[in-house]
Amino acid sequence: MESLSLTAVADEQLARARQSNSGRSAHTIYGGHEHFLRQTVIAVVAGRELGEHYGPGEATLQVLQGRVTVTVGDDSWTGAVGDFVVLPAPRQSVLAVDDSVMLLSVRADSREAIQ
Repeated sequence: MESLSLTAVADEQLARARQSNSGRSAHTIYGGHEHFLRQTVIAVVAGRELGEHYGPGEATLQVLQGRVTVTVGDDSWTGAVGDFVVLPAPRQSVLAVDDSVMLLSVRADSREAIQ
């Protein structure tokens, strides 16, 4: 059994994001090519965004720190610490309203996993 502190990982990634020119940092805490599930801690400093991009398919986002706004087409959702959203569409963007950390959980396509 493996365990880790999400709080410690979140703090570390936010510190890295604050030092990064891009204003963001990410670290996959579980998963990869040998698993169907991938979980990544993503930190983004206030005012920066993950511009519109294709999502990885079936995915959820949980806010660990700060506030973020997720935009899908004409719809948007703002979440704060403890909030959870199912990402419904293949294209979305994420804006950090405050310095923010999120846990992205993705179900990998079966063609990618367990190869």
